[in-house]
Amino acid sequence: MNELVGYRRPDGRFGIRNYVLILSTVGCANETVKRIADQVDGAVAIPNQKGCGQVGDSMEILRRTMAGFAANPNVYGTIVVGLGCETNKPQVIAERIRSLTNKPLEVMTIQAIGGTVKTIEAGIKLAQTMVAAGRRVELSKGSLSEITLATNCGGSDATSGLSPNPALGLCSDRLIQAGGTVILGETTELIGTEHILASRAKDTATGERILELVQGLETTFAAMGLSVRGANPTPGNMAGGLSTLEEKSLGGISKLGSSMINQVVRYGEMPTQKGAIIMDTPGYDIESVSAMVAGGAQVCVFTTGRGNPIGNAIIPMIKITGNGDTAQTMADNIDLDLSGILNASLSLKEGGQLIYDRLITTCMGELTKSEINGFKEIAIYRNNEVWCCNLDAEEV
Repeated sequence: MNELVGYRRPDGRFGIRNYVLILSTVGCANETVKRIADQVDGAVAIPNQKGCGQVGDSMEILRRTMAGFAANPNVYGTIVVGLGCETNKPQVIAERIRSLTNKPLEVMTIQAIGGTVKTIEAGIKLAQTMVAAGRRVELSKGSLSEITLATNCGGSDATSGLSPNPALGLCSDRLIQAGGTVILGETTELIGTEHILASRAKDTATGERILELVQGLETTFAAMGLSVRGANPTPGNMAGGLSTLEEKSLGGISKLGSSMINQVVRYGEMPTQKGAIIMDTPGYDIESVSAMVAGGAQVCVFTTGRGNPIGNAIIPMIKITGNGDTAQTMADNIDLDLSGILNASLSLKEGGQLIYDRLITTCMGELTKSEINGFKEIAIYRNNEVWCCNLDAEEV
């Protein structure tokens, strides 16, 4: 089954959800966007940790990611809300959004409108109008070839690399075979396996970029006199049975299956190729998933050994575990229990099929536990880009 039903956007992209995004350009506007979205069913708010006092790479990452949020196919249209005097100018964000998509877009600032009360009132009216227009959009046919899948693992334990991650890898290979795209992130969790990934690259240049990506990260840590092993594996990973960073990485990269790797992209950047993609994201789950959302992913499969409750404001997150105890104790958060792989009641191939089936039903509208719980975490990475900060998008 490759045919889906969803929302065809004016830019041609295919969405599986239909939100109006209320996007804050600066922390000073966060409560305003939240109150607008809280009053309008069908609207979601994305706050901003900073947006002022930022320069250089940090500001570029922020703007790229914010524009990517608005361009995500699950978004019908966006209302950009700023204060009016911030470094991250609302008009500049609007221009970045327009460079990516021609979907509905409005811009407003608290200072120009005259305070938060008036801005909230005006924002509610705009959002209600935009949501109503979005609901009039007729459902359209789409296919798995138009799906970009974000993959992430968090709260990993010894079961992660043995069951849910390789099972997800089988699902990833099937989606890629159907013409779709799969993104692997968490650069800190590629360390020790970069040579394996480089051997799967479509060409020498792509393989070199994979090696540069990991080497750049390690060089940065060394220059600061730090060791990534101070943060990875985490205390929870070690308590769950993971002994080394390389062990964690070997399990982590299995989420991408065995397909040829076609491109390496920066944090929050939209791939220009299809198939298997590596994105430069940190190990912090919320920042990592947020980057892939900005990169155009409509859905995420999130594997976890110890359990993780996070969601996302724009895309559904399918939570999968291979730990039977976690499946029971965190049943409110887990969508799929693959613990049968380890007790031999379920084969790895069957586990991959279950993930694939759940991916399709989620794309067709089935709600995930994170959606039912209303969890909408967003965070944007703010550290400087290293290996590719001076490269144009076409070069990466």
